[in-house]
Amino acid sequence: MAERTTLHEEAARGLEDARRRTERLTDLDVAELTAQHSPLMSPLVWDLAHIGQQEDLWLLRGGNALAQGRLSAEVEKLYDAFEHPRASRVALPLLGPDEARGYLADVRGRALEGLDGTATTDGRELFAFSMVAQHEQQHVETMTATHQLRRGEPLLGGGTPLPPGRPVAPDDAVLVPAGEFMLGVDGTDEPWSLDNERPAHRVQVPAFRIGRVPVTNADWQRFVDAGGYDEPRWWSARGWEHRLAADLERPLFWSADGSRRRFGIVEEVPADEPVQHVCFFEAEAYAAWAGARLPTEVEWEKACVWDPALDDGRGARRRWPWGGAEPSGALANLGGEALRPAPVGAYPAGASPYGVEQMIGDVWEWTSSDFHPWPGFSPMLYADYSAPFFGGDYKVLRGGSWAVGAPSLRPSFRNWDHPVRRQVFCGLRLAWDA
Repeated sequence: MAERTTLHEEAARGLEDARRRTERLTDLDVAELTAQHSPLMSPLVWDLAHIGQQEDLWLLRGGNALAQGRLSAEVEKLYDAFEHPRASRVALPLLGPDEARGYLADVRGRALEGLDGTATTDGRELFAFSMVAQHEQQHVETMTATHQLRRGEPLLGGGTPLPPGRPVAPDDAVLVPAGEFMLGVDGTDEPWSLDNERPAHRVQVPAFRIGRVPVTNADWQRFVDAGGYDEPRWWSARGWEHRLAADLERPLFWSADGSRRRFGIVEEVPADEPVQHVCFFEAEAYAAWAGARLPTEVEWEKACVWDPALDDGRGARRRWPWGGAEPSGALANLGGEALRPAPVGAYPAGASPYGVEQMIGDVWEWTSSDFHPWPGFSPMLYADYSAPFFGGDYKVLRGGSWAVGAPSLRPSFRNWDHPVRRQVFCGLRLAWDA
């Protein structure tokens, strides 16, 4: 009975946490919710109803898209993310804000009734509830990015306080020795993990060095001042082509006068924060300029969770970089309340066994890896979550950002995006061959 209570409570807590964040970001007037603040993003009211539509599909209808949902089939099609690109969604006859909120509340009430009546011994029956909560958390982060792209007076405030950082040299790196490593997870260890994180499998990883902390705004300013955006030698051919076409000169939301715009607030760029809103091509160029490279996602995960001292010196995974304790404000910057990354050096207690810090939260970190399945991949009940994107023009990002909800993140979590994207809360960490 204790296991049932724990799993049910986790599932219910995940749904509740995601909805609380959704409501905060959408407690706005009709004009704000229905406007398209950027062609890169949906109107917030689309996200609002799409969240309900997915919950309706997976929790009320068991994934059967042919079964009648709480919306008519015609209206439900408006929220098909594959059929309607973001830039075109503002022109659709969408549900209004009050209709969308009513729909969300109706679906959630029925979903919780279903959760109450679900019994399980291993979490498989509850996976759909966690998957839906993680989906909503992902849209919360997307809606947070929409708020950042929005022009106008601040709506979210300045964010909650963060712990102070400490000085860390730009070239401070740790050695990760060569050896075997258990990459990925299984459902027995991580019942809420998604299909592209599985299965766990052993891989050999050559020795490498990796930055103790992410690259900071001060580090990036040195790249700008050194003419890094004007020197083709630091850029890949494709990256340089994009740099010229997009007229990239500095991170998104930075101004030439040394200020940045953050959720409607104009402020000086904080030197000690991890840089964010840089695309993969920029990250790749910075790494070359710094005499380094981006880590692979396999290197990143090993540096994050592998503890060579466990299992009598044979090595084993930790659940989190710091151990088994759940994330907290003393260990990582997650949950969106801060509205910005924490200064580097702010979380020494959150370090990995190798001494690498701030691998969870703060900024998504670009890796050099393309998005492919692990050997033995098997799609989960939402078969189109990962598989349609394998082998496409995507680079993998790791570690989450300050805007990610903790229940939807694990060290094995794999995010992916086009290499030109930078509205995401993304930054980088350097790596070197050893």
